[in-house]
Amino acid sequence: MLKDTIQQLAADQLSQTIEVRRHIHANPELSFEEHNTCAFVEKHLEEIGITTIQRKANTGLVALIEGKNPSKKVIALRADMDALPIIEQNDVPYKSKNEGVMHACGHDVHTSSLLGAARILHSVKDQFEGTVKLIFQPGEEKIPGGASLMIKDKALESPRPNGIVGQHVMPLIDAGKVGFRKGMYMASADELYLKVIGKGGHGAMPETLVDPILIASHIIVALQQVISRNASPKIPSVLSFGRIEALGATNVIPNEVNIQGTFRTLNEKWRAEAHKKMVKIAEGIAEGMGGSVDFEVRKGYPFLKNAPELTDRAYKAAQEYLGEENVEDLDIWMAAEDFSYYTQEMDGCFYRLGIRNEEKGITSGVHTPTFDIDESALEVGAGLMAWIAINELMSEA
Repeated sequence: MLKDTIQQLAADQLSQTIEVRRHIHANPELSFEEHNTCAFVEKHLEEIGITTIQRKANTGLVALIEGKNPSKKVIALRADMDALPIIEQNDVPYKSKNEGVMHACGHDVHTSSLLGAARILHSVKDQFEGTVKLIFQPGEEKIPGGASLMIKDKALESPRPNGIVGQHVMPLIDAGKVGFRKGMYMASADELYLKVIGKGGHGAMPETLVDPILIASHIIVALQQVISRNASPKIPSVLSFGRIEALGATNVIPNEVNIQGTFRTLNEKWRAEAHKKMVKIAEGIAEGMGGSVDFEVRKGYPFLKNAPELTDRAYKAAQEYLGEENVEDLDIWMAAEDFSYYTQEMDGCFYRLGIRNEEKGITSGVHTPTFDIDESALEVGAGLMAWIAINELMSEA
C-alpha cells in the first residue's frame, strides 16, 4: 500500500530530516530576512530533483511536484521559515549561532518537515495523479504577514490549488500525535496603540493640569465593556493591554501616556464594529476629561477557519496513518496565524503537530528561550503531510 511506503520513507529519512532541522535551527533569520534559509531550501529542493521552483515575495519559494495527469487536481502544502528575536537558552549542539535570534516557534520544524514531505512525494510521484504545490513563505511572525505577500505575488496561481494544508508545532501534544479542529479555530489579531494627551505639571497642583494618567486609566477600564457588554457571548473575543508608559515621577504628571494592547476575535464583522466602538469610547472619555487621544488600530491577521470537508478528510487520513488514538480534537485557540490569509482565498486545513516529551524534559511553550522539540516528531511531520496531500489528490471532492 502507498501509505505503508510513505511511512517507511518517513522513517528511513528521519536522520536526514533531523539534520536539516538542526541546520535551520542553528541559523535562524528574522521575518523577511530569510535569505540564507531560502537559498538552503532551494538547494535541497534541487537536490531532491524538483525543477519547477520560483522565488516569491523576495524570500519565499514555490515549487511543484507533478504526478501523473498533473492538471487533474492541485493541493498546496505550506511551511513558514522565519525566526523570533529571542536569546536561546538551550544547551544543545544546534543552538542558535545568530545571537538574539531563535527558532522559538517551530518554523524550523515546519520547513524541515515540508522538505521531508517533498522528498517522499517526489519519490512516489509515479503513484499518484495531480500536482502538489509546495509553499515556503517568509515572515509569519510580523505584520503584514508573509502569507499576504505570497498571495499578492501570485503564489496561489499557475496552477491554483483546490485547497491548502499547513501544520504547526504544539507543545501541549505529545510527539507522535496530532490535533485537528474544523470550522473556527484561530483568532484575528490587531495591535492597539493609544497616545493619551493631557497637560502635565507638578503633582501637588492638580487643578492646573489635565492628568493623562487618570484619563488613560478610565479608558483602559471602559474599553473592557466592549467585550463584556457589546460582544456576543457566542463570539470569542479578547482585549488585553500589555504596555503602559507614563514617564512622570512621584511628583511629576507627564504630558502624555502611551498604551499598547491587542484585540482578538473570530468574527470579521464584529472585529470591524469593535474597532469603531473602541475608538469612539476612548475619544469620548479623553474629551470629556479635558484631554485627547490618538488611537491607532493596526490590523493584523484575519481569523482562521478550517474548511469542514477538507479538515474531515485530513482528520480521517491522519487516523489511518497514525491510528485513532493518536489524533486529537482541538479547542479554539486565541493566538493568530497568517495561514488565515490562505483560508480567506480557498479551502484550508491547519492542524497541530505534537512535539512534547515530558520524560526528556521537552515541555517549554513556543516563544520562550527554552523551546525545543522531541525530534521523533519530524517523522510524523514529514510523513503525515505527504500522506494527507496524496489522500486529498485521490479524493473525489
